[in-house]
Amino acid sequence: MMKLVRTSTIPGSLNTFCKGLLKELQEEGYEVVAVSSPGDALNEIREREGVRTIEVPMERRISPLKDIRSLWRMIRVFRKEKPDMVHSITPKAGLLSMIAAKICGVPVRMHTFTGLVFPTATGLKQKVLIMTDRLTCACASHIIPEGEGVKKDLVDYKITKKPLKVLGFGNIRGIDLEYYKPDISEVRQEASKISKPDVFTFIFIGRLVRDKGINELVKAFVRLNREHPKTRLILVGSEEQNIDPLDTMTIDAIKENDSIEAVGRQSDVRPWLAASDALVFPSYREGFPNVVIEAGAMGLPSIVTDINGSREIIIDGKNGIIIPSKDEDALYNAMKRFVDNPEDVTNLAKEARPLIASRFEQGFVRKCLKDYYKEITTNIQP
Repeated sequence: MMKLVRTSTIPGSLNTFCKGLLKELQEEGYEVVAVSSPGDALNEIREREGVRTIEVPMERRISPLKDIRSLWRMIRVFRKEKPDMVHSITPKAGLLSMIAAKICGVPVRMHTFTGLVFPTATGLKQKVLIMTDRLTCACASHIIPEGEGVKKDLVDYKITKKPLKVLGFGNIRGIDLEYYKPDISEVRQEASKISKPDVFTFIFIGRLVRDKGINELVKAFVRLNREHPKTRLILVGSEEQNIDPLDTMTIDAIKENDSIEAVGRQSDVRPWLAASDALVFPSYREGFPNVVIEAGAMGLPSIVTDINGSREIIIDGKNGIIIPSKDEDALYNAMKRFVDNPEDVTNLAKEARPLIASRFEQGFVRKCLKDYYKEITTNIQP
């Protein structure tokens, strides 16, 4: 039996991106072990997926002393478990797992790069991030960029000369089209409580931080709302003022404008998407934003920035609009175009779900990964 260890820095990442996958792999003949920092999500993984879990505390931020302790613990885990393959996601788990797996002689050492931070970083921070990603790649035997944009950044910044494999059309999670379906009765029922049929509703889903373009979004919407009062903006997500704070003017506008509804983090975003007319996602950087896929599956067209992932999900003029990043005027004009041209929005919406279904259906995404696992482990004797 092939032993596979899947690692992430925090258990929430494995819980989200590998939900159902670990159980499938176990049922298909792998011995699966999940490794991450401790947390309730790790317990949930163990119970739901039926796999063993191991706690290795890891810091998300750079913390030399704690990182060394985490590395030593990871080495001890790998020496005891003797896995045939280690597959990591998230930056810190990738760095520590790949170093530890290399030291322990694990035959297949795979890391998936999702959102890259270094392209938008500057100065010393960028140099450190590039150095750590180069080290991760040096220790890995197989490297998976989540999309073509991530692959291009890894090449352009000379992170590695090793082959880079994008699986399928990109994305590591895929979309459950039976779950994200606009005509589910309970979703429509909940949506009816929050929808306003005579108002054009834009929705943003994600962390309410600077890097997600919230400052530009709020400013653009305030301008639009003055001209078109029958518009509203729903902000779904939590603030992280201690990490990437919003401008004071943005915070004030969110509080003072009755047409802006900040509803916090929601466990089920489907009713909110069903109650909206379009997704607006003006992020500065992404790997492969699942929310854009989810919105498309729910039949919503999107306004996105020209960044990794988003430009691979949205085809400009077909299922949404692509605009420059950090451009308030471009964002305002795109939103105004949606409000002024409802027929165009309807045509974009018609293409949204079919395009997502053809590229990012969860079964297809998982099959691409499983096929790759089989390809690279063919000659390994478990």
